[in-house]
Amino acid sequence: CETCSKEEAKYRCPRCMKYSCSLLCVKKHKLALSCNGVRDKTAFVSVNEFTDLNLLSDYRFLEDVGRTADAAARHCIVHSPATKRLLYFLRNKARGCNIELKTLPVGFTKRRENSTTFNSMENKFYWHLKLIFPHCHAEYTLKGVPDDKTLADILKPYIDPVESDPVVCQRLKIYTASPQSDVRILMKIENRSRNSVRYNELDASRSLLDNLKGKVIIEYPTLFVVLKTLKNDMVVLGPDGSEPAENSDSESSSLSSAEEGEIQDSS
Repeated sequence: CETCSKEEAKYRCPRCMKYSCSLLCVKKHKLALSCNGVRDKTAFVSVNEFTDLNLLSDYRFLEDVGRTADAAARHCIVHSPATKRLLYFLRNKARGCNIELKTLPVGFTKRRENSTTFNSMENKFYWHLKLIFPHCHAEYTLKGVPDDKTLADILKPYIDPVESDPVVCQRLKIYTASPQSDVRILMKIENRSRNSVRYNELDASRSLLDNLKGKVIIEYPTLFVVLKTLKNDMVVLGPDGSEPAENSDSESSSLSSAEEGEIQDSS
């Protein structure tokens, strides 16, 4: 058992392939690794390892996607004038802020989750926001985040050693123990091919709105919080959009499995 290291393993997690000996250890490993225990149907499989079972799994996956897309297209909310007006309103307001906001069909996870609103009286967005901490395999969802709030203030309840919640602080201790100067906030650049994933680095001292200007957002922003001192593989473009040097270790960071799922969902 990879959790307690005491008993003989009886189970293997379909998601992360960790061995467990009991239901208690299964629950512990899910909590520790933020693992949902569901097999990743979109995980990469090399040609040498590809079998008939993988082919059948891909076929079933495509069938499920087809059924979901068809159900979404038939959903009454899709054709609701009120829904169309609301989405058009949000996209139009985002465009006025130099943000290209794209929305997904009803059947997609990000569309169901999204709680972003625009307050006409205050003339500002209240964003649905997802924070991902790859080094701790943790992610948190925030709702109603005002667009004039700085990224540093948004992150305080999570990585500030004084203001963060004790439970969150313990889970993200690798972040809270690191100097604030080591923290980088990245956001994936949309509309790129899957073999050319790149990220922009955001300015923690500026507001969420300022950081989102000039960018493409699918449903809501997803921010990756990484540390400069740790080895990673996320390729970050320079301020002018230039590619980093190939031998630069500081320009990369790791992509979590949860986000891989979101990328597949958004596709």
